[in-house]
Amino acid sequence: MKEWFLGLSVMEQIYFWLGIVSTVFLIVQIVLMCFSSFGGDVDIDGDGDIDVDGDSGVSIFTTKSLTAFFAVGSWTGLLMCAVAPKIQWLSIIIALIAGGIAMAVVVIAFKALYKLQCNGTVQTEKLVGQRATVYVSVPPARSGRGKITLNAQGRFMELDAVTDDAEKLSVDEAVEIVATENECTVVKKIQKTEQDNLIKGEE
Repeated sequence: MKEWFLGLSVMEQIYFWLGIVSTVFLIVQIVLMCFSSFGGDVDIDGDGDIDVDGDSGVSIFTTKSLTAFFAVGSWTGLLMCAVAPKIQWLSIIIALIAGGIAMAVVVIAFKALYKLQCNGTVQTEKLVGQRATVYVSVPPARSGRGKITLNAQGRFMELDAVTDDAEKLSVDEAVEIVATENECTVVKKIQKTEQDNLIKGEE
């Protein structure tokens, strides 16, 4: 192994060490992501973003994408040096291309994951007008928060709620969401006449 390494050119040694370091770093990131996926509290999103793609919310240059760039690019460059040792400048070009492709794949993959995450997030602004049931009593005149439950967007939800009504909204009372503010719903009591009309309309 030592003789093999000493037989490498300076450029090949640079490729080798970059490949080793970046590959180890890549393995560490994969392990951290696995722990995070299984419910751990490891933060894998603090990437030190350099350039943010504002449309997707995903950064282009992150530790994940840069690690992929150096790992794939370094090993590709080392392989090209072995294949064409007399044309080392060609190994640089191919290494950059391979690293760029690896970076693009990582960015596209995380964009897709980000979209899936967004699709799975409750869109509270679309809940206005929905009926709900008080789960934890809501104090009057926004003097405190309670909780409501409802079925919407294909799931069962439990949300914080406040009300502008002068009276407390009791548990199991039917309410309507009239607005959303800072991930909290604003609800009002459904009067009996309104409730009867809604029931008749559903029938």
